[in-house]
Amino acid sequence: MKRITLTIFAVVATLFCNETFAQKTVMVGGAAMYPTKDIVDNAVNSKDHTTLVAAVKAAGLVETLKSEGPFTVFAPTNAAFEKLPAGTVESLVKPENKATLTNILTYHVVAGKHSAADIAAAIRKGNGTAEFKTANGGKLWAIMNGKSLVLKDEKGMTAMVTIKDVFQKNGVIHVVDTVLMPN
Repeated sequence: MKRITLTIFAVVATLFCNETFAQKTVMVGGAAMYPTKDIVDNAVNSKDHTTLVAAVKAAGLVETLKSEGPFTVFAPTNAAFEKLPAGTVESLVKPENKATLTNILTYHVVAGKHSAADIAAAIRKGNGTAEFKTANGGKLWAIMNGKSLVLKDEKGMTAMVTIKDVFQKNGVIHVVDTVLMPN
């Protein structure tokens, strides 16, 4: 009986370990994004996401994004933030604009762990468009442009996913080239 219990435990442990190790480590912003770390612990190492990390800290969202989740985060790069009008980021990170900043950042988060393949399947099922409810209660739409995954925000602007399927222990990040804006 003890041998059977140990065998079952070993099989279950192997299944869980293989799932974690089967997810490859992806490089983002010159840093390895480890699937055994959470979203924040990985993002702080990306030189391409220093503006996003500063904004997450200013909005008080660090603990939320370190929690169990799972979350799908569409993570704008520094270059994406640079596309905003001059002074926008500096204004948003001021304490008096915390609510607006939080609204914008949570618009980039969807509950659940949605891989690029999951999103593509939802797009096919939706006859070319998939709609997602964001953490701030808004809507994002996903479409395909050839083989590229594109997101459309509530203002009609689009962002291309430039790096997909950066798996974390509490979700997945898809790097985007534009800051998405809610209404």
